[in-house]
Amino acid sequence: MGSGIVVVGSSNTDMIIKLARIPQPGETVLGGDFSTAAGGKGANQAVAAARAGGKVTFVARVGDDVFGQQAVEGFVADGIDTSHVITDSDAPSGVALIFVDQQGENSIAVASGANARLTPDDVLSARDAVTSADVLVTQLETPLDTVRAAVELAAVNGVRVVLNPAPAQPLGEEILQHVSVLTPNEIEAELLTGIAVSSDGAALAAAKALNARGVEAVLITLGSRGALLFDSDHAELIPSFEVEAVDTTAAGDVFNGALAVALSERSSLAEAARFANAAAALAVTKLGAQPSAPSREEIEAVLAR
Repeated sequence: MGSGIVVVGSSNTDMIIKLARIPQPGETVLGGDFSTAAGGKGANQAVAAARAGGKVTFVARVGDDVFGQQAVEGFVADGIDTSHVITDSDAPSGVALIFVDQQGENSIAVASGANARLTPDDVLSARDAVTSADVLVTQLETPLDTVRAAVELAAVNGVRVVLNPAPAQPLGEEILQHVSVLTPNEIEAELLTGIAVSSDGAALAAAKALNARGVEAVLITLGSRGALLFDSDHAELIPSFEVEAVDTTAAGDVFNGALAVALSERSSLAEAARFANAAAALAVTKLGAQPSAPSREEIEAVLAR
């Protein structure tokens, strides 16, 4: 076995205001509770993988500021190898400003900061970690050139690549052909294929289209319905676990982090998807991004039910 999981991606601090309603342009809405939470898709996935039992190395950039410092302290507390988390003195740490209304609907603005400065060279400086890993995990909150460098380096060295194509944006074959498991949600699958994922049949058609573009296996996450798994051998709907949802923030990130752990332990893709579904189900029962990532014991308890 290799040495666990490498996550290449973003780190943000989420600043959250709960309001009666989301303000209109030009309007000020008073009130609301304010909180901050550690976030960013890459960081969420790294933390989720570490808590699910993975040995995790994170490749990222943070600013030389209090947010960056707090983020790195959090990673260290979760046992993540931060030797490739670069402190960038020329850009602030990434920040997300999040408004949440009484219905739980949200509106989010992100200032990428140092995340936008993660380069292919940063990935190459972590070459030893990437090439000796079992699984590489990445998403799309850093420049696409950097994502491409990471997936190429991993694939050429026989490392499995999990790509979470979020936030949604078009991807070319030069990235997709290196992907072992692509994990879009319905919106991302539609953007990548032009097929509206409005039913299980449409999800399967979208998965087949992505497989035809070079992706080895596709797991389309369908929220409370679970995940549709497709590889050239078979298609299967992996059902989710029923829970009382409180906050869906980072459920997808927790799914990806847990999936990578199960794959690094040589689980089949279907088994890994069940493990990831259990982790994501737990994540939606708690507020916040990283605070909601469950422990290995919690995940195994849900699977045992």
